[in-house]
Amino acid sequence: MITYEENSITVDAYLALRETVGWRKLSREQAEKALKNSLHIICARQDGRLVGMGRLVGDGAVICYVQDLIVLPDVQRQGVGSCLLERLTRYARSIGFPDTTMMFALMCARGREAFYEHHGFIPRPTDTLGPGMIQYLSL
Repeated sequence: MITYEENSITVDAYLALRETVGWRKLSREQAEKALKNSLHIICARQDGRLVGMGRLVGDGAVICYVQDLIVLPDVQRQGVGSCLLERLTRYARSIGFPDTTMMFALMCARGREAFYEHHGFIPRPTDTLGPGMIQYLSL
């Protein structure tokens, strides 16, 4: 059985999830600050074991970004990612202002586009939106 918790992930658990799926290594200080500055975090547990998480970042008014949507490989394709994303979407809607529009965005890993399109995200570029872009700053 999968259960969901809000804002309860530890730094060690966050770093371990990232490592399990092969994402870029973060320092402990980066991870602490990232979690502390998140708008909202949802964790998924299966029989007590952390199997996934999603994090929302942004200003909570004009834009929110889905960040670090992670599901362990052995529980992927069981609806965990969809549930995490739905809960993050619900939270973003709850903090927005009535009768306004909020951008809800993310940077998608290659090969995951269909998952996000299924949840209403629009791939870029379009006729009116340019491509998403990124730059890594070495510090």
